[in-house]
Amino acid sequence: MQGSGISGPGGGAVMEGIPFCREIGMRLHSAKDSVALLSVPYDERLVGDPQTGVMQGGVITALLDTACGSAVMAAPARLRSTATLDLRIDYMRPAQPGKTVMARAECYRMTRTIGFARAVAYHDAPEDPIASAAATFILDRVAAEAGDD
Repeated sequence: MQGSGISGPGGGAVMEGIPFCREIGMRLHSAKDSVALLSVPYDERLVGDPQTGVMQGGVITALLDTACGSAVMAAPARLRSTATLDLRIDYMRPAQPGKTVMARAECYRMTRTIGFARAVAYHDAPEDPIASAAATFILDRVAAEAGDD
């Protein structure tokens, strides 16, 4: 995956190319071999319920969508871009106030035109998810050059 962005605190690159991701401080930690790891640090601006301090669900949705798209772009295919076709999110519990939310996504299948990915959002361990996602993406492939199979 082409890396864009600047190094940010927390070991990831701030995602500069997507304005919303940049605004919420989303970080790309890795994207290779069809797997992506991203995060969003806790920020009071992202709270959905001021009484509980819980991060707004739309931020977690954006994190999971972006993680899935990043995993598709990190698959071993020559892609120019991708766009979300379908995204399903299952929320299992609220995010904990004050904690960074991580997302790990995997692109598990590619056809000529569609990429399939799944992801989990979590704090400390993917086995204890906040939410899970299943997504499909349309693929914009790089045109085959002479001599490519």
